[in-house]
Amino acid sequence: MITTKFQQAIEQAEKIIMFTHVGPDGDALGAITAMGQMLTARSKQITMVVDSPIPPRFAYLPLIEDVQSKVDPWAKFDLIIALDCGDERRMGKPFAQLKHKPDVINIDHHVTNTHFGTINWVNSQATSTTEMLYDLFMALDVDFSPELATSLLTGLVTDTLGFRTPNVTANTLKISGELIDAGAALSTITMQTLNLKPLSTARLWQVGLNRMKLEDGLMWTAISHEERARIGHKSDSSSGLVNFLADVDRAAIGVVLLEMEDGAIRVGFRCRPPFDVSALATELGGGGHPQAAGCTLEGPLAKAEAMLVDRCKELIAQQSPNGRFQ
Repeated sequence: MITTKFQQAIEQAEKIIMFTHVGPDGDALGAITAMGQMLTARSKQITMVVDSPIPPRFAYLPLIEDVQSKVDPWAKFDLIIALDCGDERRMGKPFAQLKHKPDVINIDHHVTNTHFGTINWVNSQATSTTEMLYDLFMALDVDFSPELATSLLTGLVTDTLGFRTPNVTANTLKISGELIDAGAALSTITMQTLNLKPLSTARLWQVGLNRMKLEDGLMWTAISHEERARIGHKSDSSSGLVNFLADVDRAAIGVVLLEMEDGAIRVGFRCRPPFDVSALATELGGGGHPQAAGCTLEGPLAKAEAMLVDRCKELIAQQSPNGRFQ
C-alpha cells in the first residue's frame, strides 16, 4: 500500500528534496507546493526545485516563492520526491547533478512513466498528480487548509482544462467540491490559470496561426527561435496553441514545434479520442498521456518538422477506422 510506504519513508527522513518537471504547468506546481505544505506541517526540512522559470500566473500559489531553480550538487538529502515526472530526465539538471541521490518516491499519473523510483506510485487513470495527492493526504488524515486546497485544485483544474478532458469522472468533481469547501477559490484559479494570458502568448498564437497547415487530418505549425525572440516569448510550451489546433473539427491531431535557443525542438501533441499520441511521443524520447504528450527533438527545425509530419500522418491513417481520417 503506497500510504504505508510513503509514511514510513517520510517518517525516516528529515531533509527532503522535491522535484517536478521542466516547463512546469499547474499540476506540477500545484503538486510540489501541496507536498511542500504537507511536509512543512510535519516539521520536515524541505527543498522544492523546478529547472525552469515559473510562469507569473501561478504567483498566487502558497509556497511558490520558495521554489528554486538550482540546488547545491553536493547537498545531502534523506529522500527525493518526484512529482508529475514521467521519467528522471524531466527533473532537469539539478537532479542529474546531485552527487548523493537517496531513495526516490515517484508519484505520477502519466501512462508513459518509466517507474524510475525506489517507491513508485503511478496511476494513469488519475486526471492529475494533485488528484492522487488528495487521496494520499486523505489516507494520512491531513488537515485541508484553504492554502493546501488551492494548490490541489490548481492541478485538477489545469490538467483537465477546466474539467473538460475525457478522464474526468464523478469522483474528480467530488474531490474538487471538497477542495472548494475547504477554501479553494475555483473562479480565481480558473481566471489565473486558464483565462489570463501574457501579450507574448497572443503574439505566439499570431505567428503560429499564420504558419498553420492542415493535411490529412494533421494540423500543425512550426515556430523558430528567431520568431519567438522577436515577440518576447520565453516559455518552452505553446501556451495553449496546440490545444487550439487539435480542437479544429477537421483535425485528428494538433502539433506545435518550438525551436529553442540551443537549437532543440520542443514538440507538443494533442488529439481527441479515439486517437492516441502517447506511443509516438515515447518512441521519440518523450511521453505523456493518450491525448496530450510531448517530446524534444534535435534540429534543424525544418528537418524535425518534415519527419513529424510524415510520422503523424502515418499514425492518423493507422488509427482511423477506415485507414483514412474523414
